[in-house]
Amino acid sequence: MVKGRLVTPEGTKDLLFEDCIARHKVEDSIKEVLIPRGYAEVITPALEYYDVFNSGHYGIPQEEMYKLTDLKGRLLAVKPDLTMPIARLAATRLKGHPLPLRLFYNQNIYRVSPALSGRSDEIDQIGIELIGSSTRRADLEVIATAIETMAHCTGRDFRLELGHIGIFNALAEALGLDDNDKEEIRCLIESKNYPELNDQLDRMENRAAAEALKRLPALFGGSEVLDELDGLTGLPEVATVTGYLRAILADLEALGLMGKVTLDLGIVNRNDYYTGVVFQGYLAGVGDTVLTGGRYDKLLSDYGLDLAAIGFAVNVDSVAKAAKEGMAFQLLPDVLVYAHPGYEVKALGEVNRLIEAGFRAEFAVCEKLDEAKSYAARKGVAILYLVNDDIVEVRV
Repeated sequence: MVKGRLVTPEGTKDLLFEDCIARHKVEDSIKEVLIPRGYAEVITPALEYYDVFNSGHYGIPQEEMYKLTDLKGRLLAVKPDLTMPIARLAATRLKGHPLPLRLFYNQNIYRVSPALSGRSDEIDQIGIELIGSSTRRADLEVIATAIETMAHCTGRDFRLELGHIGIFNALAEALGLDDNDKEEIRCLIESKNYPELNDQLDRMENRAAAEALKRLPALFGGSEVLDELDGLTGLPEVATVTGYLRAILADLEALGLMGKVTLDLGIVNRNDYYTGVVFQGYLAGVGDTVLTGGRYDKLLSDYGLDLAAIGFAVNVDSVAKAAKEGMAFQLLPDVLVYAHPGYEVKALGEVNRLIEAGFRAEFAVCEKLDEAKSYAARKGVAILYLVNDDIVEVRV
């Protein structure tokens, strides 16, 4: 037997029954938040030209992509990201539409994960993109929508952590870091590798900026961390960002949303991609981040459209896994309908009538009554309808 015939590729899996129901319930609950707020769904192809993701400034590493070629030998990628295809879409088919664009998507992405990492290579995502506004109002809308999304999709306790990539960029600029050193230190902060981070920064001449970067992964909490950061640096660029974050926190407080928000100034995801506020969402009992988002004002210029944008994406699979634990599932039919020979059409009509009345009804394809009774008992269906001139209800 061919080895790959009975297994799924590494990083993928089949979804059965409750998994499918949980996924769709999460998707539907998130759409209930997005659609009334003016977000319209778009769907981009699963296959895109490799160039869509190979931007000189913001590209995805090619080793993280699944690639293939078309009939003309052109390189394609199975979609590893959803924001970049929407940037392409905004710059082409949506060019000239009234701004801002409020778009949402619900599709899979495919990324090559390190071997034995336990991560999925196929991820179902729902996300939004608000394109064409650089205002704090746009930031507030998207952050508030992220909070409402988290609150709506599982009923579990959650938190949203809020940061700003401008803090890291300002400190890196003050230290005179080149791109390689900047990326190395960013990764150390993101992984909270304090010993190596300290070793790297102890060699820097600007002690105030170096000490602030050392503290960045630990600046987690309320507005007091902004006060501490201001006291560490004295940089006007940092003061501008802390002032912005204070304003956002005040707005969230006025909306009654502040109880679920924490500052985390150590969020430094992809400093070549994000340009402003960044945020991450977590659900109780789920170790991984389930929501990521932020402002990216330069990305669309790579597609010929110089527009500001902000958005977020939800890992539906992670949320659905958590949501499934608290869900009640009804997979079995309420009634199995068996037709005596010659009464098949009448029995199918009874199935339709039961469904219209709100029951789950299944048509028995068994030829003999004993087979239908045995099937109902094995499956756990409690009621059997026997259809001939009359319809007789039998408890199995």
